[in-house]
Amino acid sequence: MSTALKIGLVSVSDRASTGVYDDKGIPALSDWLASALATPFELVTRLIPDEQPQIEATLRELVDLEGCQLVLTTGGTGPALRDVTPDATLAVADRVMPGFGEQMRQVSLHYVPTAILSRQVGVVRQRTLILNLPGQPKSIKETLEGVRDAEGKVIVHGVFASVPYCIQLLDGPYIETNPAVVAAFRPKSAIKDKQ
Repeated sequence: MSTALKIGLVSVSDRASTGVYDDKGIPALSDWLASALATPFELVTRLIPDEQPQIEATLRELVDLEGCQLVLTTGGTGPALRDVTPDATLAVADRVMPGFGEQMRQVSLHYVPTAILSRQVGVVRQRTLILNLPGQPKSIKETLEGVRDAEGKVIVHGVFASVPYCIQLLDGPYIETNPAVVAAFRPKSAIKDKQ
């Protein structure tokens, strides 16, 4: 069982990767993880174009060579012909985790009706969880945290609530979160001080 948490961040964008504009995905993810995780972590980042072979190679590198236990991609998940991030993710997957894609769309539908156009997926490669997130920083935060009511109570869970337990089940490190941002959910038997 690994004790260090290593997270790969992949921003998929033709224009950002060629310098047409600044990438916003990796900074948004980095900032969110810094606020949400109580467990120390290391980031490995990649900014690449919407090219399926390159996305596949990058995901393999982050899992097989870098040893990331979690890989988050941002961008390239819509229906446009250049949006191939989910296709690349499925191509390198050992197992599909359909609940992640379903929940990401469920959260986003609370904000925009076009969430049904998203093709985001969650998969496992070896012992690594790979999740496709939206490209916009606001949407990234919403997808990870979920939907809150006027009093701040979570009414629809974001996907990150399940990520620490999933990684634990894959023999990764025990991840603790900042409950003010997102509360990790585990069965009582899987909580560290209850074992």
